[in-house]
Amino acid sequence: MYDFTYQKPGSLADAVAALSGDADAKALAGGMTYIPVLKQRLAKPSAIIDLAGLGLTGITVAGGTVTIGAMTKHATVAGSAEVKAAIPALAALAGGIGDEAVRHRGTIGGSLANNDPAADYPAAALALGATIKTNTRSIPADEFFTGMFSTALEQGEIITAVEFPIPSKAAYEKFRNPASRYAIVGVFVAQGPAGTRVAVTGAGQGGVFRHAAMEAALAADFSPAAIAGVKTAPDDLNGDIHASSEYRAHLVGVIAKRALAKAG
Repeated sequence: MYDFTYQKPGSLADAVAALSGDADAKALAGGMTYIPVLKQRLAKPSAIIDLAGLGLTGITVAGGTVTIGAMTKHATVAGSAEVKAAIPALAALAGGIGDEAVRHRGTIGGSLANNDPAADYPAAALALGATIKTNTRSIPADEFFTGMFSTALEQGEIITAVEFPIPSKAAYEKFRNPASRYAIVGVFVAQGPAGTRVAVTGAGQGGVFRHAAMEAALAADFSPAAIAGVKTAPDDLNGDIHASSEYRAHLVGVIAKRALAKAG
């Protein structure tokens, strides 16, 4: 990797100042994506700002909302009795991310900020109508994801927590890559305060997206049968060595039906 300076601020204000004062400085959460990128010399930051000392962890359930600190590990979300009781689909999703090592190092805030097009958490945030809280503002999930590896975060802006409205029904299913366990296609379905929503990850060229046709069909009948006739066009879907765009289009329907069956 290239040379860089390393900083581990003890406060959110210090972290924000370090990132705001250097356009080439990068924040480090769990490092499950960025450290391999550094090792492969695919990035050349001037400084790494480690967020591990900011205390942005913890899970709170109150007022119909599950709030998760940005530096909370996947394994913590997966094992949380509070999350399992309030949004079991979210706990199950966290338990299916990567392998044991990744789940004990990766963080929810890091996953959302990175916005990998095959990551799981973006689908949960979009389907549940989550709000991403930062040091300066609250960003609705519908406005947060702006493209592949791209978000609405500005220079020096750090995710501090994520708020998930508790749905009446929700489930997540994915057809995963057997090696990386990333979603070749993943579908999160939800019905609750944010309405009827279907979010798809792993398939879109621009990253996670909502499936409007499925949402319309499910508004009156939240069941697998309701989307039996709904097709997904392959035009804007990914095609690679793992699956063609046409196969991914087919998988979206198959995985969505499985998620709906699980949601009941």
